[in-house]
Amino acid sequence: MLDLAGKVVFISGASTGIGAAAARAFAARGSHVVVHYNSSAKEAEAVAAEVRAAGSKAITIGADVRDSAAINAAVAKAVEQMGRIDVLINNAGSLVQRMPLEQVTDALFDDIININSRSVVAFTRAVIPVMRGQGGGNIINVTSVAARHGGGPGALIYAASKGFVSTITRGMAKELLADKIRVNAVAPGVIMTPFQERFTTPEQLEGFRKTIPMGRIGDPDECSGAFLYLASDQMSGYVTGQIIDVNGGQYMP
Repeated sequence: MLDLAGKVVFISGASTGIGAAAARAFAARGSHVVVHYNSSAKEAEAVAAEVRAAGSKAITIGADVRDSAAINAAVAKAVEQMGRIDVLINNAGSLVQRMPLEQVTDALFDDIININSRSVVAFTRAVIPVMRGQGGGNIINVTSVAARHGGGPGALIYAASKGFVSTITRGMAKELLADKIRVNAVAPGVIMTPFQERFTTPEQLEGFRKTIPMGRIGDPDECSGAFLYLASDQMSGYVTGQIIDVNGGQYMP
């Protein structure tokens, strides 16, 4: 994947978990990384330090992904400081709170949708003119195995928000072809990240583990290969509108 060297990769939600692992993987291939975060500034700076230690450039940018104006400002700042954006990874997301459907308030619904769905639209909308002006680029959305099977206990709205991401990935792929922008997605399964530590009990994790043919929970680094592949025009130049599942065989579409 020699063509990744020198590319600028903007990763939303890159301070921990899957996003942080992706940042390190791109840095190891010579890519420069924009490490976006919401509230985890310290963790984001640590990831950026790892990217720089690998010999690549890195900046951190904070923005609330529920705020489209903040997203626009974050993208503008990234372009101002890095000169371009070759790859956008729409990774930011949250379950927010496990809640049975009958107890879901409008406020909780809006929060989940804004974080997981609208942010994808807002970030993509902001980078389209940037990538168009460069002659193309790559957008990689992060959906979830929950979009395939409806989610675990109390995660129905989260699963639906990720279903939106899966669907819009295909539509974006068709709409942006004329601008030479490829759009694909990665769908992680049960990955051991701060997300799971916050929202999933050990008992629930064990229940999930029993449904995985590989018999174990995934590691964030195990998602990175899919991002690298989709970001590389050399490796996946004829691939668009696709979703790569990384779930240990838990769901086989």
